[in-house]
Amino acid sequence: MIPAMVAILTFCFLGLIFYFPEATVLLWVLVLETSPDAWLAQLIGWHETIIALIKASGIGLALVLAIRQGARWDRFNPSFAFAAMFLIGLMHGLYPGLTLLESLRSLIGSAAPFLFSFVRLPPNIIRAVIRATIWGPLCTIGFGALLALAGPGHMYVVEQGALRLGASGEPPFLAGFALIGIYAGLMEGLAAPSAANALMVSVNFSIILLTGARAPLFLAALNILAVLVMQRRLMLLALAGALGCGTILFAKGLTFIRVVGLTELGEAANLSNRDLVWPYFQQALFSSPVFGWGVGAGKVIIPVTSILDQMIGTNAAHDEYLRIGAEGGFFGLALLIGLITLWTLRGSANLPRPQRLLMRLIFISFAMHSTTDNTLIATTASVFFLWASCIFANSENGTTAAA
Repeated sequence: MIPAMVAILTFCFLGLIFYFPEATVLLWVLVLETSPDAWLAQLIGWHETIIALIKASGIGLALVLAIRQGARWDRFNPSFAFAAMFLIGLMHGLYPGLTLLESLRSLIGSAAPFLFSFVRLPPNIIRAVIRATIWGPLCTIGFGALLALAGPGHMYVVEQGALRLGASGEPPFLAGFALIGIYAGLMEGLAAPSAANALMVSVNFSIILLTGARAPLFLAALNILAVLVMQRRLMLLALAGALGCGTILFAKGLTFIRVVGLTELGEAANLSNRDLVWPYFQQALFSSPVFGWGVGAGKVIIPVTSILDQMIGTNAAHDEYLRIGAEGGFFGLALLIGLITLWTLRGSANLPRPQRLLMRLIFISFAMHSTTDNTLIATTASVFFLWASCIFANSENGTTAAA
């Protein structure tokens, strides 16, 4: 029954993409942002299966759009780096415990977010993606509220005495989606400033603050300040400085906000047990520093059956440089960084100067974020790189604003 239902739903989904591409893309982004790997897994289980279906639906979406809208060649696409690491891993030898099938599945999952750059994205689909990216976090909060009222969900968690907003997913993922919403809002604001767009940037910034995620909050503030400087909004810069000073002055009364409370308590380091996880990935990297251990090794370096995984609840690296280094060695890491750099430079080359500078700052921010989070394998990557592909398509078409 279950395979039959999956097959029927798959055909229905492919049909919707073909006949209603704009609505399907919009819905797909919004569903992704609600984190079904969290709330749906709580209801029915099958966490890994749900993640696989999310990646598979993205591949199906890209393939049908390519058939319907046409394909294009993208010579600097970062997915080529994962393909190279996969082939080198087969020749070098995979990490003990990593099977060929698992490595192939990881290759598909790693390359999937970049596939939309091989599609000729029309203006209506680009508009749908940008709108969904900006409004998605707010929709997620609404969906999370409905789940909480119905019973199976909870809007927030309490961590070290502070509240963390998670809505229908987990706080770090909600913060990641809100950060992408800020990136999208800032890009649109440079092209066509509007009060509604500025309001949504503020809303998404508030969401990040309520999630208590420190790196996304810093990166959001960095990019907002950069845009204010580019637009010479001196009054807003002064207001931002005043709010920052006020937060410092009244920090004692704001400890229920996680980023403030951690500063007051002096507990700002190693909250995700990174000091326990990183040595395993460092050992794997330095045991095969040139070519690594094959795509997917990051999933088995710390086995899910290990005491450490059971103790901290994850076997993720929390550092994409370490994970990619362990999987592809310094060669694979350099290849991936090089391709992403060339992809960004080429994709943003035809944008107006302010948008071009901001887009490149966003990818620098992404590189910074990757030092402490799983930015390439989380569901946020699917939304981020789809949005980036839309911006690059606008650049290629000579278009600036899309939403």
